[in-house]
Amino acid sequence: MQINATRKGQRIKAMLAGELDHHSAQYVREVLDSLIADPQIRELVLDMSNVEFMDSSGLGVILGRYRTLSARGGRLLLAGVPAPIDRIFRISGIYALVERA
Repeated sequence: MQINATRKGQRIKAMLAGELDHHSAQYVREVLDSLIADPQIRELVLDMSNVEFMDSSGLGVILGRYRTLSARGGRLLLAGVPAPIDRIFRISGIYALVERA
C-alpha cells in the first residue's frame, strides 16, 4: 500500500494505491493518524481510485478515521471508489456516515 498526501489549509487529500487489507491496515492507520494528528485538520479526502482490493480491515481503518475527525467537527470523504469497493461500502452502510467527494 502506498499513500501520497497533500495538505491545503485544513484539508488533507490522501491518495491510496494497492491493497487495503489485514496486511496493510496497521500501516495505513498509522500514516492516516499522523496526517490528521494536527487538530486544525477538519477534512480528510481518501482518493481510492488506485485501490485494487479492500477487506473488512479497510472498513475499520476508514471508520476509525471518521470517528477521530467527527469528534472534532471534521469530516471524511471518499473519492474515486472503484466499483468492487463501492459495493462493499454500499452493503456495509458506510455511506450513511462518510460522504462521497
